[in-house]
Amino acid sequence: MRPPPHRYGALSAFTAGYALALATALTALTGCANAPGGADARPATTAATRPAPRTTAPQDLCARLVTHWAGVILDGGSQANLDYQAMGLSGGQNDILRAVADAARAEESAHGRAAADRLISARAKDRCAERYRDGGPTGGPWQ
Repeated sequence: MRPPPHRYGALSAFTAGYALALATALTALTGCANAPGGADARPATTAATRPAPRTTAPQDLCARLVTHWAGVILDGGSQANLDYQAMGLSGGQNDILRAVADAARAEESAHGRAAADRLISARAKDRCAERYRDGGPTGGPWQ
């Protein structure tokens, strides 16, 4: 047999009132109220207070990529045989890489690895600066 409906209504009102009182007490005790200086207070972030994002110039990115992959090629590891797209290079950057790596191999055999690393760094900077001198290639996405 079911109890009369008025008992459920009384129980629900009591439970809701008790839950509200408990939540209010916990909020007051933990300091989580949305009052100024409370736990939820955060400084406002505006465009004036946010630091500007950093960007890398295309010629600098090119030089970093070419320098990295030329070193990998000289080391002869398993990644030395990746294609240029797997390396994250454009076709033009790959042309620079091949020329720099070839010159570095000759330099390494003649004067050692340290000399080859210096040559890689200098040639990558020069060739990439030349490539992006006018703002970058415009022949297509892989140029």
